[in-house]
Amino acid sequence: MGLDNLPEAYAKGQVNFLGAQIDLTNRPFIPREETEFWVEKAIKEIKVFSKKTIRCLDVFAGSGCIGIAILKNVKNTICDFVEIDNNFLRQIEINLNLNKIDKNRYQIIQSDIFSNVNGKYNFILANPPYVAEERIQELGEDVRKYEPGIALLGGKQGMDFIKIFLEEAFLCLENKGVGYIEIDPQQKELIKSEMDILVKNKNYSNYEFWKDQFGRIRVLRIIK
Repeated sequence: MGLDNLPEAYAKGQVNFLGAQIDLTNRPFIPREETEFWVEKAIKEIKVFSKKTIRCLDVFAGSGCIGIAILKNVKNTICDFVEIDNNFLRQIEINLNLNKIDKNRYQIIQSDIFSNVNGKYNFILANPPYVAEERIQELGEDVRKYEPGIALLGGKQGMDFIKIFLEEAFLCLENKGVGYIEIDPQQKELIKSEMDILVKNKNYSNYEFWKDQFGRIRVLRIIK
């Protein structure tokens, strides 16, 4: 970091994410190694999915790093990007162009989560704002000062956007479709309670938690 604690990734202006170059000019949330870890695991699942064209959706897309990594690493995919912030919508376009992604393979959708999303997807991937407001002081000063609050804070317990995602994602998933959502390890029991109800109501058939490379619960994987 520089003298003013500017995160190194912003100072450099670019990071690598699973072989994709991700420009950070508009200051989206900086991609984390924990995210890279689970997205690589998800990509392995997507690669063996037996469809000629695989439809993916990157929700809370920010820089677009998740969807772009899929497009770069899995040839028979298309991926739509959902983001509400105008600056980040421009950032996604910059990064798609930077990585020379064919325009026929994606759409960029300005939407409050699923509100403007039409159609069904085989895979939905999400890294929502999930930091609990009551625990914001646990974040590093550089994160609080420089990274976008819109990409970080998810209400008192960090569950506001996660709940909406879980309640609505099944409407945008194909039958047997799979969703992945990054979470805070401390949210596991809250999420388990939500998912048990949704499975009982047959919105989803099953779910599981994935650990990150540090052994912490980091992702919820859901199956329609």
